[in-house]
Amino acid sequence: MRVITDLDRRLFDRVAVSRLRGAHPVLPRLTRAANHGVLWLGTAAVLAATRNRTARRAALRGVGALALASATANIFAKGATRRPRPLLDQVPVVRRLVVQPTTTSFPSGHSASAAAFATAVAIESPLLGLVVAPVAAGVIASRVYVGVHYPGDVLAGAALGAGLAALTLRWWPARAAEPARTAPPGTEAPALPRGNGLTVVVNPSAGADGPEATMAELRTLLPEADLRLCGPDDDLAELMDRAAGAATRAGGALGVCGGDGTVNLAATVAARDGLPLAVFPGGTLNHFAVDLGSHDLRSTAEAVEQGSAAGVDLGRVTGGDTDRPFLNTFSIGVYPDLVRIREKHEKRIGKWPALGLALTRVLRTAQPMPVSVSGVPRLLWLLFAGNGPYDPPGFAPSHRSRLDDGRLDIRAVDGSRPFARTRLVGAFLLGTLGNSRIYREVRLSALDLTDLRGVDHFTVDGEVVKAPDRLLLHKAARALTVYRPQDPAIP
Repeated sequence: MRVITDLDRRLFDRVAVSRLRGAHPVLPRLTRAANHGVLWLGTAAVLAATRNRTARRAALRGVGALALASATANIFAKGATRRPRPLLDQVPVVRRLVVQPTTTSFPSGHSASAAAFATAVAIESPLLGLVVAPVAAGVIASRVYVGVHYPGDVLAGAALGAGLAALTLRWWPARAAEPARTAPPGTEAPALPRGNGLTVVVNPSAGADGPEATMAELRTLLPEADLRLCGPDDDLAELMDRAAGAATRAGGALGVCGGDGTVNLAATVAARDGLPLAVFPGGTLNHFAVDLGSHDLRSTAEAVEQGSAAGVDLGRVTGGDTDRPFLNTFSIGVYPDLVRIREKHEKRIGKWPALGLALTRVLRTAQPMPVSVSGVPRLLWLLFAGNGPYDPPGFAPSHRSRLDDGRLDIRAVDGSRPFARTRLVGAFLLGTLGNSRIYREVRLSALDLTDLRGVDHFTVDGEVVKAPDRLLLHKAARALTVYRPQDPAIP
């Protein structure tokens, strides 16, 4: 250990007396910009402000890895090692920081944060990682240049940060490079050049820049399409029915631009009337459109003009007076609250830290609900059903590998076991949720839920519906034909 320490000091002294051409004043400015993670949080804000989903995912993972690395290095590791800072005798005064750090030296918190953020961004986007990596390397080098760390401190910090960024994959696996698999279309999807024969219903909240901008772009892409904006006095369901009638008479297709709830309604009408559906992403998350590979208005418009289509399954919820299809998800219990709290905080602290916060808050006051699952009495906090296999496992499913497998992705949290709350939170934090006895995950073609006296509502594709005493979840294979780009891509 003494040999390594002596080598570390000799390397520090060599850097201190060296004149590195072009390093000043760039490196001191970099090190100041990275104080308290400001440089990385600002970069994440820029990425999150773009319309590119990959950039947004990179920002979320980067902020999560940054928080984890900063806490580990500055709170735990520094307190355990207590290595003194280097002496500044040989460091030129012009390089030194005006305010010297008062914490211990090993490992470098700045280096850990820089490496964690750059690695996390590279996990989601190698191209963005190449852009961020030189800046991160500059921050790491700057800590030795200004005399506040030994080389060993920054190397250890960088290794720690990169390792913790890679560890985020345990909670939040990287998205697959390919969109979801689909089946051949069940009904004919005609090619509609310039949108002739297509009737599109546009939700008034559609589009990041507002419905007027969305309507203008659609008119440019498909000038002969019949575009119908839902006004403040319109009933969306009635407008969708009239649009489907017009599409049927024209021998064309129904289109929709809006969020998941609006798309669900359009899918219901299209499947009922045997119409192909064109989904133009216009919501906040656009789960279904992105799984199809339709990541913007242009990609869907091109599919409509080319007649490129696919067949997808529809999940169905039936029982009492209820008969509701779902394109994405069904849930009962605390899952809607879990998602709401996660989405509120994920842009600030990252997706999986926000999920941990949401899980802790929801379970603190929630009570498990009694329900019979396939005739077996259970005590559950939540039950989730996905229309097709979702990734990743756990409480933050975000994307699917298939839309035509004929099965439901069932996930449930058991509330009947001793210390269930503590065990559940612990399993999530340790990344061992898949092996926990509190959590269950299975793929089924149907599921019967009875004795729902303790369940007031259920949720399908984000829409809340009053629950009857019994519900049957099942699948309708290839029940919906949707336009899909010939070469779908994940943005």
